[in-house]
Amino acid sequence: MEKQRNVDMDTVVIQMKDIVKKFGNFVANDGVNLTVHKGEVHAILGENGAGKSTLMNVLYGLYRPTSGDILVGGEKVEIDSPKKAIELGIGMVHQHFMLVQPFTVTENIILGMETTKGLTVDLKKAREDVTAISERYNLQVDVDAKVEDISVGMQQRVEILKVLYRGADILILDEPTASLTPQEIEELIEIIGNLTADGKSVILITHKLKEIKASADYCTIIRRGKYINTVDVNDVDENELASMMVGRTVEFVVDKKELTPGEDVLVVKDLHGKDYRGIEILKGFNINVRKGEIVGIAGIDGNGQSELIEMLTGLKKADSGQVTINGEDIFNASPRTVFQKGVSSIPEDRQKHGLVLDFSVAENMILQNFGEPEFSKNGVLKKGAISEFTKKLIEKFDIRPNDCENQLAGRLSGGNQQKVIIAREVTNDKDLLIAVNPTRGLDVGAIEFVHKYIVDQRNKNKAVLLVSFELDEIMSLSDRIDVIYDGKIVGEVAQGEADENTLGLLMAGGGVQHE
Repeated sequence: MEKQRNVDMDTVVIQMKDIVKKFGNFVANDGVNLTVHKGEVHAILGENGAGKSTLMNVLYGLYRPTSGDILVGGEKVEIDSPKKAIELGIGMVHQHFMLVQPFTVTENIILGMETTKGLTVDLKKAREDVTAISERYNLQVDVDAKVEDISVGMQQRVEILKVLYRGADILILDEPTASLTPQEIEELIEIIGNLTADGKSVILITHKLKEIKASADYCTIIRRGKYINTVDVNDVDENELASMMVGRTVEFVVDKKELTPGEDVLVVKDLHGKDYRGIEILKGFNINVRKGEIVGIAGIDGNGQSELIEMLTGLKKADSGQVTINGEDIFNASPRTVFQKGVSSIPEDRQKHGLVLDFSVAENMILQNFGEPEFSKNGVLKKGAISEFTKKLIEKFDIRPNDCENQLAGRLSGGNQQKVIIAREVTNDKDLLIAVNPTRGLDVGAIEFVHKYIVDQRNKNKAVLLVSFELDEIMSLSDRIDVIYDGKIVGEVAQGEADENTLGLLMAGGGVQHE
């Protein structure tokens, strides 16, 4: 499908000239240029830690540039706060959403901008205004739902509505598809088209090449903080974008040798369990994963994947069923017991379940192993040993910046936070690795790297359970693909026999024997 171009090349809305941003001695942006026109979707492409978010944080007033100029509508401006950016018509939707969970959708959107009627907030008027904006851009949301009860895709729409409610004409979307399902990504691309058709401009921070091709008009590439190029997206293919981004050719195909799987490591039988609302979501779930194989679970978000992983890793209690690791019962065991019995996991939500953001990178690397003799003696941590261990992993897994062992994990870019978790879990070297969306928020160079480590685990005769919303990832990594629909496995496909249509049909409940 050829995307509709809505660009008005005669109207420049944003110009960033020779932007330099330093943090101490670290140069995050080193002379970056950006020009955005009215009605344009402009992608900013770069590896994790390349300086994309820093550049946009400068434009949004969260950081002051060390040097360089910003022009909005041809006028030179000083953007010293997000409030100033919003006054200039610039809004930003961050990768990790800034929503108040117990509040409703409407309450979140109007927060800080409340329309009052006498001394009380006029919620009726606010609901009408929010509904009008959502209908105008086809941003379907339930204005009365609590944020804690809605999907990630809907939370993102709330964030976009929040920005539009404040009158933004230029929207910065930071990694907007990092945690969306394929269907939600298609909906988002349609929403972006609706915004630009109305004369809005959209700046897209991303490293997903397929989405740049599907939605962007122009693309600016940044590598290690430096400006590389700006290209017309129609004139380049995904391979050219990838090599400009990482400075080398990237292999998109996973190299896997033939292996005969061994005995069962994980066996799950007739598992039943409820979601957060107390409604049954796993309805007799069965799966097994053997030594030396990767089993992928494909499915649309909300069919029980999250609850399954929480039950397998001890974060949530199941109602009934059997779960064994190497023949040992771990049904409803504690997270510590599950780990000790041989399970490591790359969790779905890296900030909630993967890292302690206020701990250093080094502390996060030894989270489950701090009591081991290698890292502590008589209850006192061996700082030197921990630091050496962390430095090796930072180098091996290319975590940036490369001297971050004492830096707080919360200060790293999303992709580098993910690499910290992967480094820790792969190094734990357990019998079963559960990987949930392991490459979420990673650039193509890092994806290639993570895939290699997951396949390495399989080649070392470990079992890998992979849950991913990226169908390409499931199809290229898995030896067997199990499709989940409505809390059950509804079909199994061997690698090589799977295509997107067959899987898509099963994922949507097509071809399923309904009782």
